[in-house]
Amino acid sequence: MSSLRHSLLVLFVCLVALAAVGSGSGAGSGSGKGRKKGGVCPPTKLKRQWGGKPARSLNYQLRPIRYVVIHHTVTAECSGFVECAEILQGMQAYHQTELDYYDIGYNFLIGNDGLVYEGTGWGVRGSHTYGYNANGTGIAFIGNFVDKLPSAAALDACRKLLECGVKLGELSEDYSLIGASQVTSTMSPGLTLYNEIQEWSHWLSNP
Repeated sequence: MSSLRHSLLVLFVCLVALAAVGSGSGAGSGSGKGRKKGGVCPPTKLKRQWGGKPARSLNYQLRPIRYVVIHHTVTAECSGFVECAEILQGMQAYHQTELDYYDIGYNFLIGNDGLVYEGTGWGVRGSHTYGYNANGTGIAFIGNFVDKLPSAAALDACRKLLECGVKLGELSEDYSLIGASQVTSTMSPGLTLYNEIQEWSHWLSNP
């Protein structure tokens, strides 16, 4: 009789262990779904990866952000990581030393290689558009896009970045997309690129 009780006890322990494993697998599947949700985010190089210096100071924003402001950098274009990194290193140095910014001015930059390059990043105030630094995310395409478009890969990366921002709760679900030239005296983001973003969802014609 004692042997039967022992066998039943062992069986019970095994069943409890199997149930725990099954529950753990379910939790793993749930976290997998969470990763899939964030899977819309495009490939991104962090500031430290492209050789950026730390910000001299940080001013945080209240999220979610209401505005996205599109720019171009009016520099050379870049189609590879090393090439883009060199441009960004020079840009950050200019912004910090000559313009006395805390950091590179934009929240994100995008190269023709289709990579997103972190500037100040999500939730940190940049120095890109007067009147929209506190409540806006500045995204700059690397290059001059007055008479041409960025690469298809760059445009796709930007759209994915915007979708990612909404899913992460960094951008408001009803954020407004504008070109810098709509709200300040500049040609940015370039006429051809400006016409392109007017076809995107969330574009605001009269900010």
